[in-house]
Amino acid sequence: MSVSVLGAGAFGTALAISLARTGQPVTLWARDLADMATTRENTRRLPGFTFPEALTVTDNLAEATRPDIILLAVPMQTLAGFLRDHAALLNGKTLVACCKGIDLTTGLGPAEIIRRACPAATPAILSGPSFAVDIAAGLPTALTLAVEDGHALQATLSTPNIRLYRSADLVGVEIGGALKNVVAIACGMTIGAGLGESAHAALMTRGFAEMQRFALSRGARAETLAGLSGFGDLALTCSSEKSRNYAYGLALGRGDPLPEGTTVEGKATAKAVSNLAQELGLDMPIADMVVAVLEKHLTVKEAAEMLLTRPLKEE
Repeated sequence: MSVSVLGAGAFGTALAISLARTGQPVTLWARDLADMATTRENTRRLPGFTFPEALTVTDNLAEATRPDIILLAVPMQTLAGFLRDHAALLNGKTLVACCKGIDLTTGLGPAEIIRRACPAATPAILSGPSFAVDIAAGLPTALTLAVEDGHALQATLSTPNIRLYRSADLVGVEIGGALKNVVAIACGMTIGAGLGESAHAALMTRGFAEMQRFALSRGARAETLAGLSGFGDLALTCSSEKSRNYAYGLALGRGDPLPEGTTVEGKATAKAVSNLAQELGLDMPIADMVVAVLEKHLTVKEAAEMLLTRPLKEE
């Protein structure tokens, strides 16, 4: 069965490479092919990894949307517009969102955005602890595939180095993937500002509590947040400079120039989560702190002091 990946960023390219290594036909769509068709490599986003023979690259969206299974590897904040603009090509397909975040305009996650834009499509979410370079290198990676009836899809998208665990909790999987980016920015700020590993561990732990609190309020299952797409992704993203969100937080904490040209999904998601939490009456101090720092209402050290001086309570 053929598969398409829409979006030739690092993660989309890595997924396409891993899937094509199985020998199944895979199409990778990019707005700008650059030299990928001739060099058989994504030199701008994921250099050093040659495309397998089964991988075709194209900038023709009509051609790329012929398969019934389509992985959406476009940035979260552009997903709604992309689906709306191309609904005629995508409706009726199985659409697997590979982006992580909450839409700032609507407050929706990828699954509901897919349902609204393409009501005849089957929405799915692919999430979990993973770096593009590891997937492309063939290193072992375990992810969660959230879909209502996913046995066949699980088999199609599994590869020798990607082990998929199935879940029916689309809400929990997408919220875990979204909120861990917010916590990763906060953890990066903490280390960048020189507040120490103990503060990093405390922030990561309390961030996980926030993730659970928000997810449960939206109808997710607690066990989903304890799995790969929640705690697993949090542990990876909050601990490595390969994480764009953590690296962004590090730069903020150090006062260094901020990275340019990379998608940092946690920035918009922090604002979206903070807004939703206020509407729901939820206490989300870490998300609020990230927003305050990003909007320059507080410095990193001022935000840390505010967290440390909150009223004492039971864990």
